[in-house]
Amino acid sequence: MRCDLCFHHCEIDEGKRGFCLSRGNKNGKIVPLNYGEITSLALDPIEKKPLRRFYPHSLILSVGSYGCNLKCPFCQNYEISYDTGKEVYMHLTPQELVHQALRLKPQGNIGIAFTYNEPFVSFEYMYETFVLAKKQDLKTVIVTNGTIEKPYLEKILPYVDAMNIDLKGFRQEIYETLSGDLETVKQCIEMSYPKTHVEVTTLIVPMLNDSYLDMGKEATYLASLSPDLPLHITRAFGRYKMTTFQATDLAVINRMYGIAKESLHYVYKGNV
Repeated sequence: MRCDLCFHHCEIDEGKRGFCLSRGNKNGKIVPLNYGEITSLALDPIEKKPLRRFYPHSLILSVGSYGCNLKCPFCQNYEISYDTGKEVYMHLTPQELVHQALRLKPQGNIGIAFTYNEPFVSFEYMYETFVLAKKQDLKTVIVTNGTIEKPYLEKILPYVDAMNIDLKGFRQEIYETLSGDLETVKQCIEMSYPKTHVEVTTLIVPMLNDSYLDMGKEATYLASLSPDLPLHITRAFGRYKMTTFQATDLAVINRMYGIAKESLHYVYKGNV
């Protein structure tokens, strides 16, 4: 069976998993093996997503599962992104997750954000949750790497209030080191921006995507969609397979920020 959710188009044998480790062939059908399997659940500030121009100073119930369709050697959440379910600590149906979100409204919760691991590998669960959430006037947020095929994105966008999309670099060569595809991410940004609130994040990793020339091209590209599109330029810390550096040099982040500000109105520095 072939999974058509993302650009990998995995051919998956019966009883096996795809590249993301969270979708598999079960009884001749591609299914999300992580449906309702929760590894992370927290009431977070919206700025942590990061979203700076969407209901600032509010809180949102943030939920994660396991699995990811990229393989970033610097992954900040590799314990769940490259897991097969060992870190699951609870199961919640879409109805139960929406109930949790409603119960937290008195504490300032505005909705549900799928984050921590890659949300789109849990597409069916996220979609069903969002349909229910919108009926309860809850805000819906996706924090994603943007590698989702067009028909699935078109299906869920009417139920999405905001997205933060990772743009991990502005050359396909960078994405090839992550088993990714730049054009798919650009398509996600271009399709989503006219229909929902979008902010973009680029995590600056030394010796990988820290080219000033690339940042200039990236900012120009985003400004071609709108100079009001917010960009987060974020400092990386050595994690997973990239522990030879402690943190991205602040001077590099500051220079990137200055370059981006030449094209974009809203640029933010993260992890500084």
